[in-house]
Amino acid sequence: MVHIKDEGSTFDAPIEVVWKYLQAPEEHTRTHKNRNFKSKSNSENVMELSWEGNMGGTWVPMRMRITALPPVGVAIEMLEGPMGGSKFFNIYTPMGDKTGITVIGDFTSKMIPPAQLEPSVRGFLEQVYTEDAAAIKAMASKK
Repeated sequence: MVHIKDEGSTFDAPIEVVWKYLQAPEEHTRTHKNRNFKSKSNSENVMELSWEGNMGGTWVPMRMRITALPPVGVAIEMLEGPMGGSKFFNIYTPMGDKTGITVIGDFTSKMIPPAQLEPSVRGFLEQVYTEDAAAIKAMASKK
């Protein structure tokens, strides 16, 4: 297991736009180019998402539970996939026309060797951030 705190990144949009994007699961599917996406609402603030993600040319089943706590952030539990068992928080900080993001969590994997786990998690977080940042910026420009 590796504990990660990643802070200092921002989205080029106010927090209202970030939450609009976060509450549109279909937008995430297009942004992250996954396949066989499904979502199921468990309660007002909790949903489970499942999909297949391309990991090095292989389509891998993934599943997560997300608890949305607007406007503070989201709690994410990876239930299935390469980082199954991982738990982390995305915390959003309003900064006027920008939104700060901090990720804090404990990451684990039965598929990724321990020595490669931290670089793999950081690479995953960077990829997701880059894709989300572009989609959020595009959404903000339509506002």
